[in-house]
Amino acid sequence: MRAAVLHEIGQEKLEVLDDVEAVGFGPGKVRLRIRATGLCHSDVSAMSGVLPQPAPFIPGHEGAGEVMDVGDGVTGLSAGDRVLVCWLPACGACPSCKRGQTHLCLAGFMNAGTPNFKRPGGDVFGFAGTGTFTEEVVVGAGCAVPIPDDVPFEIAALIGCGVTTGLGAAINTAKVEAGSSVAVIGCGGVGISTIQGARVQGAAQIVAVDPVASRREAALRFGATEAVSPDEFADAKQRITTGEGFDYVFEVVGKSATARTAYENTRRGGTLCVVGAGAMDDNFQVNMFELFFDEKRILPSMYGGGDVLRSYERAIALWRAGRIDLESMITHRVGLDGINDALDQMRTGESLRTCVEL
Repeated sequence: MRAAVLHEIGQEKLEVLDDVEAVGFGPGKVRLRIRATGLCHSDVSAMSGVLPQPAPFIPGHEGAGEVMDVGDGVTGLSAGDRVLVCWLPACGACPSCKRGQTHLCLAGFMNAGTPNFKRPGGDVFGFAGTGTFTEEVVVGAGCAVPIPDDVPFEIAALIGCGVTTGLGAAINTAKVEAGSSVAVIGCGGVGISTIQGARVQGAAQIVAVDPVASRREAALRFGATEAVSPDEFADAKQRITTGEGFDYVFEVVGKSATARTAYENTRRGGTLCVVGAGAMDDNFQVNMFELFFDEKRILPSMYGGGDVLRSYERAIALWRAGRIDLESMITHRVGLDGINDALDQMRTGESLRTCVEL
């Protein structure tokens, strides 16, 4: 089958090959035919080494498709079912799951260390235990979440990561209050979803901050009340909050420098929500006096900060009701052969989300 493979960490280009085989099928597993997958910035971060991932590997974790076969012991799924790929399935038995923090379950991360593909030259890993830049993939049954028939594969793919992450940051983690002021730093697919979440919650002012003009323009279409470049952020803070700072600031870049900017533009007693996935050696610093004196809440938000299955259902309900716009987030569509052009478009900020149709 065909798949896009990164041979070594640090390479910028993927090689589309036709000699890849999905392996590992057996009890508790399902074989999926991927129909659509989105490009998430985490894929690029894994390729560059910012996020840990063994190589060679097939990127992609934001996918949807059809069940081809189910292994022994799998219930609730059968061949032909339409599903989205959950890259962080909950085991249901660990301490995090028992506390209701299923998004902190580590069972899914353990899958990343087991190859689920092979080539004549050896094993190939799937990013985050999945790897959706491919025609087929074998994953644990918990990674295959059934979707209603009226949800297109490309919409389901977005819900599988970026939309759930952004909406959840605003709704689950920060719990944005109606009438509040919000700033979102970084307006790619996850940032746009955060903006939509803040709008759903009833924020009065939503300022989008991004260096790319096309992304700022897009943010206005998705619910931002104002969009500014990073150089204009300080002025926006002064005009909108009389210099006090925003009630909520979301960092959706994954850099300590932007996290520090977010902290400085959060009002005393306000909330800084860190959504971007960054590097292990990039340290965010606050001094002990400001931490105590300003009483700003610093809230990390991983995968939307809540039960992902409930978050999927909520996203679908909001989409059906017209409260969020997911179709317009897909700015580019390519086949697997166009994957490298799509990655370049993501790196430059030209695209919000690219759908790879397989």
